[in-house]
Amino acid sequence: MAKKVILDVDPGIDDAMALCMALFDPRLEILAVTAVGGNVSPQVASRNVQTVVEQVDPPRWPRLGVASSAEHGLPVDGRHLHGIDGLGGVHLQVAELRTRHPAEKIICDEVRANPEEVTIVALGPLTNIARAFQRDPELPSLVGRLVLSGGTVAGPGNVTPAAEFNFYCDPQSARSVIRSRCTKTLVPLDITNRIVMSYDLLNQLPPETSKVGSLLRQILPPAFRAYRQQFGLEGIHAHDSIALMAVLNPGLFSTREMAGDVETQGDLTMGATVFDRRRVPAWRHNIEVAIDMQKDGVIDEMLAALAEAGRRTSKNRFDV
Repeated sequence: MAKKVILDVDPGIDDAMALCMALFDPRLEILAVTAVGGNVSPQVASRNVQTVVEQVDPPRWPRLGVASSAEHGLPVDGRHLHGIDGLGGVHLQVAELRTRHPAEKIICDEVRANPEEVTIVALGPLTNIARAFQRDPELPSLVGRLVLSGGTVAGPGNVTPAAEFNFYCDPQSARSVIRSRCTKTLVPLDITNRIVMSYDLLNQLPPETSKVGSLLRQILPPAFRAYRQQFGLEGIHAHDSIALMAVLNPGLFSTREMAGDVETQGDLTMGATVFDRRRVPAWRHNIEVAIDMQKDGVIDEMLAALAEAGRRTSKNRFDV
């Protein structure tokens, strides 16, 4: 039976790639895709979610949830890596939605309709998840599992020396969600930084005659250029796609129960993830954290998922 999933994303090229994989994976039933501000503004994130879904046109469209602004605004964005529009600046056309539903309402509706069956995969800041839990205080106990892409355990941050991007964007929401009583798995930067997808990825994408291949071949080259210009890397990180693999292939990851929290203030520490690892900890374990992975296996699974998405969106039967 396919796993029921809500994807909460802030597209972002990496989010778009993960979305392409998830929408065509037979192991997943994507109930909804909800947008959140992060890499781009809430308005652009909402547009990008619809753009990606329209471009790849899955056989069953998920419900789409639009983002609203974080209470304290976004202190940073990811346009230096993802382009002015979040999708490499390729300016894809998209239809105007007639009916727009807030992301947090969509999350509440789908979890309530499928109690203890839904996995929420949060690939951006946790604004929507926190608001859904605030809107419906019983919701955390009704979520099957919440998988989070974000935070750090022992490594440095990627937006400040202490903080990872998603948690830094909305630390108040991150703290609220980390402290909630739902079953949670964190895939931190320590893990996702271990994989750098080389330029060879472009040669292994689905053919341009497939809808997924056509989209990714437009939006990924600008990401490679940005990573080289910003970091001197001859490749790109795929943080969100790796977190998706933890949902699809949990056996490829080693995890540990830990006691975590998020710092919500401080000039140097805002958004930092803090774990109680003292010899005699005072905090209760509240989250499962990925501490290792089978790197080659994860890469193979990502490439297989992309190939499957290409086959399912091929415009030419001879491509399969």
